[in-house]
Amino acid sequence: MGTTRVPRPIMYQAWSDLTFIHWRYPAAAVQRLLPRGLTAEEFDGDAWVGLVPFAMEGLRVPGVPPPPGSSWFPETNVRTYVRDARGRSGLWFLSLDAGYLPAVVGGRAGYRLPYFWSDMSVRADGDRYVYRSRRRVPGPAGARCDADVELGPPLAGRDGLAEFLTERYRLFTVVAGGLASARVEHRPWPLRHARLTHLDEDVVRAAGLPAPAQEPLVHASAGVRVRIGMWSRR
Repeated sequence: MGTTRVPRPIMYQAWSDLTFIHWRYPAAAVQRLLPRGLTAEEFDGDAWVGLVPFAMEGLRVPGVPPPPGSSWFPETNVRTYVRDARGRSGLWFLSLDAGYLPAVVGGRAGYRLPYFWSDMSVRADGDRYVYRSRRRVPGPAGARCDADVELGPPLAGRDGLAEFLTERYRLFTVVAGGLASARVEHRPWPLRHARLTHLDEDVVRAAGLPAPAQEPLVHASAGVRVRIGMWSRR
């Protein structure tokens, strides 16, 4: 996909102790959840949906230290992969659960993203990540994501599917009824193979999709530092 530059970021953050959990979906099942102007992007004949739990660190705006309580909090995203009418690839978020209420308010107000406030935890224990999440507001209250992940060896060589699923440097949103996007900058993900030893979730169904019908593809990463630009209609 290729990295992108964000010369004037309006937000800095780091995503750490992260797991990518992905399932194949028929493109039509994903397309019906997308706004006008976006098309579900396929790999190997299918669209893909990701469940991505992680820890958010160091959230701040330029020139200002992180506000109290924002130095670390959990987040879990349900996302899919899209292309706009100009052929630009990016992310469409179906839901974002966060354990820090100001981030929920800011994400909804500033980027019009579907954030939810949730009771969450992330624990990194050697080669194991443990995630717990229960949604508070807005509903559906109680939507959950509990996952235990066992980390494996680093990925060796190029992996086209892993790059398609993880190397995404643009997010799309809808602002005042019109499609907008923001660029995201970070180094390529340092990925490891991983496997789920436990998964109990219904946030994918809460986002409007059928429950996953097959085993997921799983990768993990220690994380990356991120620069995010302001949304634009261009």
